[in-house]
Amino acid sequence: MRVGRASVYLKDGATEEEVDALRGALQRVPGVTAVHYLSSGDARTEFGRRELSAKGALAALPVEAFPASIELDVAQEMPDAELSEMVAKMRALPAVDDVETYQAWTERLGRLVRAGTAAAALLALVVFAAVLAVVGSTIRLALQRRRTEVEALKLVGATDGFVKEPFVLEGSVQGALGASGAVVLLAALFFGVRGRFDAELASLVGLQPVFLPWQAAGGMIVLGALLGAVAALASLRRLVAV
Repeated sequence: MRVGRASVYLKDGATEEEVDALRGALQRVPGVTAVHYLSSGDARTEFGRRELSAKGALAALPVEAFPASIELDVAQEMPDAELSEMVAKMRALPAVDDVETYQAWTERLGRLVRAGTAAAALLALVVFAAVLAVVGSTIRLALQRRRTEVEALKLVGATDGFVKEPFVLEGSVQGALGASGAVVLLAALFFGVRGRFDAELASLVGLQPVFLPWQAAGGMIVLGALLGAVAALASLRRLVAV
């Protein structure tokens, strides 16, 4: 995973010709999708607009405290070797003070994403086990309440499949409803957290958080229905002896 941005900070003495030449060269680099020049005044204005505390001491900082820069949008497909080579060449230019690729942020974000993925996988296993246990127990209780009906159906020649079908359908519906509730809860949590998502971090990473696509949400509901049906079948394994 890589941040889709890079900042080329310019020296105070960089001339307009040097800046234009650098911008033109960067626009021709494969993998660089956009080049935007940000003057010291623009940098101060943008920082003041995003930083809530800019009304205090930060707002009093002179324009010179904010270096001019060239902001780059870098394609995710750009190889790391090419990016490192481009950064090394830019740092050697007399008009360039420093180049920031936000690699440290990328590594931290990557570790956070991997930890979140592992936690989500563990939570999914717990939820699946809970669905199996709850649906299985519910179906067994329903079978006990309808024992007389089941015995009557068996006496008149009903097959095991005919008798089991309503219970399996009930377990499937319960599993689907449980999965739907989980999706709704996940959506509520997502949109609640998204409202607090740091705009600067989103701009830095170049990505916006999005909720599960409808295919994934529908797949979760279908999986819940299948788990409910499996749990119902497992709980009815002794129905033949009824």
